[in-house]
This record gives sequence, structure tokens and C-alpha cells, in this order.
Amino acid sequence: MSQDLLKTPLHALHIEMGAKMVPFAGYDMPVQYALGVRKEHIHCREHAGLFDVSHMGQLRLHGENAAKALEALVPVDIIDLPEGKQRYALFTNEQGGLMDDLMVTNFGDHLFVVVNAACKEQDIAHLRANIPADVELEVIEDRALLALQGPEAATVLATLNPAVADMVFMDAAKMDLAGIECLVSRSGYTGEDGYEISVPSDKAEEFARRLLLKEEVEWIGLGARDSLRLECGLCLYGHDIDTTTTPVEGSLLWAISKPRRADGERAGGFPGADIILDQIATKDVSRKRVGLLGSSKAPVREGAVLFDADDNEIGVVTSGTFGPTKGQPVAMGYVATASAAIGTEVFAEVRGKKLPMTVEKMPFVPQRYYRG
Repeated sequence: MSQDLLKTPLHALHIEMGAKMVPFAGYDMPVQYALGVRKEHIHCREHAGLFDVSHMGQLRLHGENAAKALEALVPVDIIDLPEGKQRYALFTNEQGGLMDDLMVTNFGDHLFVVVNAACKEQDIAHLRANIPADVELEVIEDRALLALQGPEAATVLATLNPAVADMVFMDAAKMDLAGIECLVSRSGYTGEDGYEISVPSDKAEEFARRLLLKEEVEWIGLGARDSLRLECGLCLYGHDIDTTTTPVEGSLLWAISKPRRADGERAGGFPGADIILDQIATKDVSRKRVGLLGSSKAPVREGAVLFDADDNEIGVVTSGTFGPTKGQPVAMGYVATASAAIGTEVFAEVRGKKLPMTVEKMPFVPQRYYRG
């Protein structure tokens, strides 16, 4: 292992549990455990899976104008985000491209922000360069981040504090879990019900072991995390969305809050607003992110070139794998707008063969977020 790789507070526990470790976003991370990717995926869909996501960046914004300052950088309503609620947001650049996607929580006296590991340093620099002097950015270095996901996640976590059962999707709260002060949100990246839990680093191993004592809980690595999120149509930054894609091209219109749209009370004002709002108004984009289902058993991976029925090159796959729950290859990618309609047959080139795929609505498997 390269000495340059960073380690999460749970690194030694992953090694103890027999994890296969790989470099990911500058960290030495578990890609799978003894169960293997397919069984881990199914376990999370049927029971409860525990993920170490401590490589993500955890930040706090302090100050009366924190919400206003952050809202100036995202096409999302932050000013009216209720206390105890979390929201998905996007950092945009002047070209309307996506610099990162992130989660923002209003904890009352501050905003808690979680950013992607690979974008962490860039996002911190972006915030420092753009927030006013009366808003303080705190980079949290002493907390781990765990995700507990799956239909049995709520039952398991409620044994540590029954109050978690009363939370609904995108609720967030500070609470004690097994005597440890945690920041808990009912959210995740698998399409299942579940929680993301920020834990003090020095308590992370104790907390993880406590959860792993429950027979419903198994460690889940990056491999199954990828197939779980892909089946549920969730983007991976740097693959499915990046600085060259706008929210409209990326089929992320749902993430642009009404108050920030052209007819909203706080329209525009974020980087690239003119370009993005024009694309919303005219629907004039040359390509769109779509879901793709394969007809054969062969998975279609990132980078596979896509063709239409007349053998014209029309796009590229940005994420792809075999979906263990769906039982067939699942992928997403960008195609020319003319080929983006649901039901369109396209062909992915894999090792010289053209494999048929169909443009399908995402998610490929139903999302099961708990909305009360």
C-alpha cells in the first residue's frame, strides 16, 4: 500500500474484518469484505448494511449570514431550509457546470455540509474564496462518518436511541447513540431507508462494533455501494456529473429549488445561473443523462460508446454494472437528446460487440426512503 494514502478512523477495523482495500479518492478504502460484492448488495437490500464514508468532507458554516452565503453558490433554497432538515445541493461554476454535489443540514446555530472526498479540497477553497468575512468555515477533522442502510436500519438504530424511529427522510438531529454524541440524518446513497451518522473519530470503532454485534448488520464495501446507488439512479460525482455537465443535461432539474428558478422569489444569483435558467426555459440541450437497461447478461461498463439503430455514435456510458436486485445490467450515461426518450433502443460497444440496451426511467429498483 502506498504510504501516501489517507486512512479513515476505522481503517484498522476494516483490516481486522478481512476487507480487501483499494485506493479511492486519496484514501485506502474497503472495496469488499468476505461476503463479496453481490452478497453485500443483497444484504443491504434485505437487512442492514454498514458503510464507512469517513473519507467524505464534513464542514460547518457559522454566522448569521451562513445560509445566505451558501445560497449564493448553489441553485438551491438554503435560506428557508428548516432547522433539523437536510437538503441535496449542487456547486455550479460560471459555465453552469457541476463542481460537486453535497448535502446541507440546518442545525440551527450552524449549517453542516458534507462534500465528496475527491472534491473536498477544491470545495473548501471555493467556499473560502466566496463566503463573506462574517461567515466562518470550519473544516471538521475529528469526526468519522458512517451510513447504516437497509429495511432493518431503523430497527437496529432504535435500539441505541428510540428517537431515530420518529425521523423521516431528510430529517437531521444531534442525539446520543449508545452514549456517544452523534449527528444523525435519515438519508443515504443506496435508495433504501437508512441513516448517515457523524461520530467523534475516537468513538467510531466502538460505535461500529456496537452495530456489528446486531445480526442484521454487515459491513458493505465500495463495490456494493456502487451497484446499490446505480440501481437507484443516483449520480457519482466525477463520473455521471462533472464540470462539463449542467444540471439540465444531468437530469437534475428536481434539485433546482423553485425559489431559485426564473419565476422564483430569489431567482438566479448563483454561478452559471443565466446558462442554467436558459436551458430550463428552452429545454435546449444537446445531450441528457439517461438510465440504460441491458438485454444480455454482460455488464456494460463506464466508457462504453453508445450507438443508435443506424450505427451513429450518440453517447457514452458513465456508470455501469450488473444489478443484483434488478437481475440485469444497469447503467447510466449521456445520449444525444433525440435518443433520450424512454423506450429508445441503443447499442453499447463492448469488446467489439454491440450489445442492445433500452433507455429506461430511473430508479431501476424502487426507492424506499421513509417519509412517514
